[in-house]
Amino acid sequence: MVSFPNAKINLGLDIIEKRPDGFHNIESCFYPVQWCDALEIIPSEKLTFNSSGIEIPGNLESNLCLKAYNVLKKDFDLPPVNIHLLKNIPIGAGMGGGSSDAAFTIKTLNELFELNLSSIQIEDYIRPVGSDCAFFVNNQPVIAYKKGDEFEQVNLRLKNHSISIVYPQLNISTKEAYSGVVPKKPLHTIKDIIQGDIHDWKELLKNDFETSLFPKYPLLKDIKETLYLAGAIYASMTGSGSAVYGIFSEKKSVRSLFSKEYNVWEGTLEH
Repeated sequence: MVSFPNAKINLGLDIIEKRPDGFHNIESCFYPVQWCDALEIIPSEKLTFNSSGIEIPGNLESNLCLKAYNVLKKDFDLPPVNIHLLKNIPIGAGMGGGSSDAAFTIKTLNELFELNLSSIQIEDYIRPVGSDCAFFVNNQPVIAYKKGDEFEQVNLRLKNHSISIVYPQLNISTKEAYSGVVPKKPLHTIKDIIQGDIHDWKELLKNDFETSLFPKYPLLKDIKETLYLAGAIYASMTGSGSAVYGIFSEKKSVRSLFSKEYNVWEGTLEH
């Protein structure tokens, strides 16, 4: 069975406070985009994982797809499977690609073996695997709170807007991104800003990671400024970086504006 785990972008990201467990409470709007991996799961004589495309760092013990399988295995008599992942979504880009792969692993296993799990049950299974994994179960725009694993519906209409996402071949780990963060409570909530006029977002909607990462990696700021010069209504780094996106009112191609080494994905927003 084949599925296509998709990426997400963050529309704003406020880092509110550090938690006693070492994580941070955040507020952000998670929005799905159709930059996708391809995931195939088939019954096998033994549990195996292999991948192609972008090289996945780490060992099998840290692989999120296998972690997702093992979470279900604790409660269900799952047969062994072969998992093959074609990795297209850049790693260390702030787009949740690994979290999406994990969530889609459980969704695919649920369908393949007719486990009859509800969306809420799948969220509960996948939540311990990664902070934003649960978002990819329903794949609808939400305001994300706490560790990014609790959600509230949001009134947002970006359908038919064009988006360009630029990845400059720079992998920023979550640990590195958070090392430069100073948590603070914002004057305006992201939910209030998001539900206002998109033309006000440039002044109001911020990603707190930009404050420390832009001085360290000036190319990220350059990408954002280039997107605005190209006519973006709103541009921002997504998540903890390093991908930067621009939202346009009409179809726009920006590939020619960036180095050939950069990975540029362009599409249309669907929500």
